[in-house]
Amino acid sequence: MPKELERDLGLFAVVAISIGAMIGSGIFILPGLALKTAGPAVILAYLLAGVLVVPAALSKAEMATAMPEAGGTYIFIERGMGPLLGTIAGVGTWFSLSFKGALALVGGVPYLLYLFDLPVKPVALALATVLVLVNIVGAKQTGRLQIAIVAVMLAAMVWFVVGGFPSTSSGRYGEFFAKGADGLLAATGLVFVSYAGVTKVASVAEEVENPDRNIPLGILGSLLFTTLLYVLIVVVMVGVTPPELLSDSSVPMIHAAEATLAWPGVVAVIIAAVLALISTANAGILSSSRYPFAMARDDLAPPSLTAIHEKWGTPVQAITLTGAVMLLLIAFVPILQIAKLASAFQIVVFALVNGAVIAFREGDAEEYNPSFTSPLYPWMQLAGIAGGFLLIGYMGTIPLVGAAVITAGSMLWYAYYARNRVQREGAATDVVRRTVGRKAVEQTKSIFDASDGYEVLVAITEETSERREQTLLRIAADIARENDGSVTVVQFDEVPDQVSLRQASETKSPADIKFEEWTEHLTKEFDVPVAYGEIVSHDAKRAIVNFADHEGADFLLLERSDEPLYAPIFGTTVEWITRNAPCDVLLVEDRDVEQIDSVTVVTDRGPFDPQKITVANALASEAGGHIDLVYPLGTTATATQRGTVNEYLAELESLCSVPVNRSIIETNDPERDFVSVTTADEILVIGTDGGRIRGNLFGRPADRIIDGVDCTAVQVKSKQNKSGLLRQLVERLVF
Repeated sequence: MPKELERDLGLFAVVAISIGAMIGSGIFILPGLALKTAGPAVILAYLLAGVLVVPAALSKAEMATAMPEAGGTYIFIERGMGPLLGTIAGVGTWFSLSFKGALALVGGVPYLLYLFDLPVKPVALALATVLVLVNIVGAKQTGRLQIAIVAVMLAAMVWFVVGGFPSTSSGRYGEFFAKGADGLLAATGLVFVSYAGVTKVASVAEEVENPDRNIPLGILGSLLFTTLLYVLIVVVMVGVTPPELLSDSSVPMIHAAEATLAWPGVVAVIIAAVLALISTANAGILSSSRYPFAMARDDLAPPSLTAIHEKWGTPVQAITLTGAVMLLLIAFVPILQIAKLASAFQIVVFALVNGAVIAFREGDAEEYNPSFTSPLYPWMQLAGIAGGFLLIGYMGTIPLVGAAVITAGSMLWYAYYARNRVQREGAATDVVRRTVGRKAVEQTKSIFDASDGYEVLVAITEETSERREQTLLRIAADIARENDGSVTVVQFDEVPDQVSLRQASETKSPADIKFEEWTEHLTKEFDVPVAYGEIVSHDAKRAIVNFADHEGADFLLLERSDEPLYAPIFGTTVEWITRNAPCDVLLVEDRDVEQIDSVTVVTDRGPFDPQKITVANALASEAGGHIDLVYPLGTTATATQRGTVNEYLAELESLCSVPVNRSIIETNDPERDFVSVTTADEILVIGTDGGRIRGNLFGRPADRIIDGVDCTAVQVKSKQNKSGLLRQLVERLVF
């Protein structure tokens, strides 16, 4: 029988764990820095920061009751938002905790050295080195010792508030909002990190009895208590100390204690600050080193970070890496920027925590059944996300750039290292996938439901053979017939600029006569209205686009031509037409098909273009055949992804008026496998997947597929449903 953890942590224990994780060196360091930014409104900044933490606290509580064994922020975000955002969360949390540990050392050492004339930075570096070594050799800080440290700190803080409050002067709160809203929000962002430990209890959620009650009550109760305590401490500090002394001091709480509690109070503050320094810095090294370890275990970081020392039983490389980062921060980064960056990274992580709840709720994760659900969903989470990023915007350039660099760096790391090593996805990915698929189905349905007849323009030249004109006209007639439309066939003749257009239009060449006779004969084969004629111009491509616009064409059919060598760089005439045409363009590669048994439609890892489905349905309907929808998935596709794609294909099938065969092929080489699934007695309908930039670098995938098959191919270049670059990227990522 497997071992299970005993659920023996009650409400009081949950509150104690959360308070212990929040109460740290930040309250001894940040009030003076924040006072310089916001003035007396620093009091309100601590209150506002506590309020803005509430959404993340509720979200974390919900996920902890759903997945009590998961163990923490990184796991929640990775499972909810996927490995990409999990990477960002893991790296962001690691940096946030590393910065918080460095802040404890840089800001706490002045309290330790208050009675000694020693340089702060060397002592901080030495103490950091000692703590790193302590963690490497595996010395443990017991739970009872941690409780004792927290109890001493709380006793000193309560004494500070109770003893100092009667000495506060209302005059020191004058010009409360002198720094304005900008100063208030900047200070709120600065002190945000003081509440970072509020969700620590989630890591021991498996041990909490009655978790659906005790976890949310414990988190919210501890947050309420800590917020009130912080506000009262700052009220006393501001009310008893001259602002110029408080804002310029590295030991602001000592100055406040000197003004109210004399030497006994000063000693109590120094003891509490030193305990906070050791507790916070050690917890920062211990906790942050777990993130590289956990990410390596999930294949998001090098496996060497999971190596456990044989003698000491600790992840030496993960701890060493974390310690090196902290030492660099202490040595080279000013304390104010350390505090700002710690808060900025924590804000990003809390935003992802809120996003993870939305992902789980909207996703199809069957195992997500929280016994506690966050109230006011999803507005609570959206407010938390918006409020957090609003704060970053007011914190200055360095935190904003720091958060952006960490996010971009994490994305690049995932793309180049981790992406091919993981075969899982978050609930959010399937939410986006289903949304994209649903929108694509709705667009397809709206086109099918259109009542107006299609006006189809067939553009040919004097070089177009009779056989190919027949194929073009046949395809055009099938499309027009589906919606009671009509076909117009026009031969566009281009003459040199030196030739008068009037003269050229009055002269009929043998090719012109042959076109009229042959087209008149062809029109009798089809039971749709067919008009035909000729247009002479100095620039055939512009004439085609202008005529299509003038006639209000829905589709423009052109004969696909071989591209010259310079095409990838300078483009071609056909490309110019498709780019400027006012309607959808169909490029037809005729392979002398006599009998159409089926129409195969393929896509390049994204939703099918609605116009491709429309064209395929019309062609199959008129030929009495069926449609084969062929969808490629990578060999690493998850079961959830396959299921969602299959549901999407089923919805497309329900829209078609002909039988549809759905097939999902697992392949890492769609071009090769698309060629292999086609036969000579069918029509291939394909889009322009790959894009011009990708085509310029690697050759156009759609063109290579068309060149490789033996059947007639219709390349659909849609105008109406052209997606933007961002949407194309999202579609390709999630599908």
